[in-house]
Amino acid sequence: MMAAEFLAMNSRWVRLLLLCVSTATVFSRVSLAGEATWIEVRSPHFSVITDAGERRGREVATRFEQMRAVFANLIVNAKVNLPIPLQIVAFRSTKELRQVSPLWHGKPVELAGLFQAGSDRCFIMLDMAVENPWGVVFHEYAHQLMNGTLTAEMDPWFEEGFAEYFSSIEVNSRQAMVGKIPPVTYEIIRQEGMMKLADLMRVQHNSATYNESGDKRTVFYAESSMIVHYLYDNDLFPKLAMYFDLKFNKKVPVEDAIQQSFGMSAANFDKTIRSYVASNQFKYYRMNTPADIETAGYTTRPVNATDASALIADIHGHSLDYHEKAVSEFEDILKTDPANAAACRGLGYAYLQKKDFQKAGEYFQLAAKGDSKDARVHYYSGLLMNMRGTSVSPADLAFMSDELKTAVALDPDFADAYIQLAYAQSRTGDVPGAVVSAKKAISLNPRNQGYYFNLANLYMQQSKMGDALSIFRALAKSSDQGVAQRATAAALQIENIQTMMTRTDNAPRTETSDGEQAPIHLQARPVATVPSVPDVPSQAALKFLKGTIMSVDCKSAPAATLTVASAGKNWTMQVRDSHHVLVMGADAFSCSWSKQKVALNYRETGESAGSVATIEIQ
Repeated sequence: MMAAEFLAMNSRWVRLLLLCVSTATVFSRVSLAGEATWIEVRSPHFSVITDAGERRGREVATRFEQMRAVFANLIVNAKVNLPIPLQIVAFRSTKELRQVSPLWHGKPVELAGLFQAGSDRCFIMLDMAVENPWGVVFHEYAHQLMNGTLTAEMDPWFEEGFAEYFSSIEVNSRQAMVGKIPPVTYEIIRQEGMMKLADLMRVQHNSATYNESGDKRTVFYAESSMIVHYLYDNDLFPKLAMYFDLKFNKKVPVEDAIQQSFGMSAANFDKTIRSYVASNQFKYYRMNTPADIETAGYTTRPVNATDASALIADIHGHSLDYHEKAVSEFEDILKTDPANAAACRGLGYAYLQKKDFQKAGEYFQLAAKGDSKDARVHYYSGLLMNMRGTSVSPADLAFMSDELKTAVALDPDFADAYIQLAYAQSRTGDVPGAVVSAKKAISLNPRNQGYYFNLANLYMQQSKMGDALSIFRALAKSSDQGVAQRATAAALQIENIQTMMTRTDNAPRTETSDGEQAPIHLQARPVATVPSVPDVPSQAALKFLKGTIMSVDCKSAPAATLTVASAGKNWTMQVRDSHHVLVMGADAFSCSWSKQKVALNYRETGESAGSVATIEIQ
């Protein structure tokens, strides 16, 4: 994705919306072994591990295949992609699900279904003993599908409203029933009332209404789903696309955007939605799913009790409530089955989270010996090297790149493996390759704003300041205030650097002793305050250095000298103006940085020395 394409990201998701169909469009090993027979059912796009039998396992896989197909119909011409690997686990009983449920005051929360997010793996867990375990997990599944399909973040009311709309869809063996409003939604609104429409549409991801549990948040979800149902029932998605274009791209206030896009005032739109809710009338239509969705591409294999235990431990390892329990579970498995690949991988991941890189690496090596086709093992091995920072050798860097290349080869849709590969490639000097990998990560997970920061940094390493600046300017429009502030500061400082470079390039010059042209400084400063920073041509190629700031010397302020440890040696990095240097990951330059992880873009001035262009605190 080039910078110009990034600037157009909002318009692309608007076009996607225009294409929307809007018409009748903790177990112990002992308890697992002997009590249950575990199997894995694989469909074309999902893996379901269950102890509820093959028939129920196929039912779960089919439901998710159907919902995936429904999403593709609701947002046509979109690549339906999950940017994070997903594992579905279908438990035969409520008691079993309760052993992985989150804790509240030390007791498991009563749930029919559970979605557990992660950066490396997501889990969906279902209680097959209840009548309808689908609603909660399909809501979260819709969010994952939006993350892998839409190219920009949208207002929370639409995201949550669409997820609620999606979660209420009913599927059987041949078709989906779309558009039904659950009775509980009406009941919430009848009991709690409705928010003023314009106020609801102003809610952002950092708003109290969206983040604080209680009646307001419950009403927000219910009313948002009603609005989305109304928009679908009345074929208004083209007008919704116009609304988002006005609000996001043209910065039109909510009330004016409603008037211009829907042809009515915010007050009248509010009355219209309330009348729609009061009518208790909605469109409920059939949508056919692919004819062979139940039969094509399904396989079944047995899962032994030890591997089932390792799976439960893996779920625990991704939960704050059960993290320490997971470690003991993995250790117990390895006492009786030292070569168990899943347990080795899980215990390695636990040590990686603790930053015990040596033990993590040892367990990842054992896991790779047990299962060389496990993409996560290779991803973790590469991630480990990236997390180790400067304490890696050239051989380590080559190993890191190879592991991550293997990970993406085994799982071509694993977005974070690509961004980790991009980082590894940049460290080995392959910046063009890193740009390709970063763009691939963005294409798979287009709403991960951190990936765009990574791409901007890569552009800066290539001296493509204009491309980096375009990305920062687009990120500055983010509804996430932290992202917007960081991007705004980065864009401003790049603009300042470009201005300073232009002034330097255009300054009057005089001949130096070696015949080079040097700028004439019209206003001299006292010798004691002149920093010993070598002049570096502004057109010199930027290089990249990742290391640890050992000390900062600010005696010649505003100039500063960083001593940076990297690859077994110390680098002397000069900062011309600490008040205006581009700093990311921190509010401002600090003379007190010590043992601080850092990534620098710099221009080389000598052996292990350079002039700093940008600083990213990590």
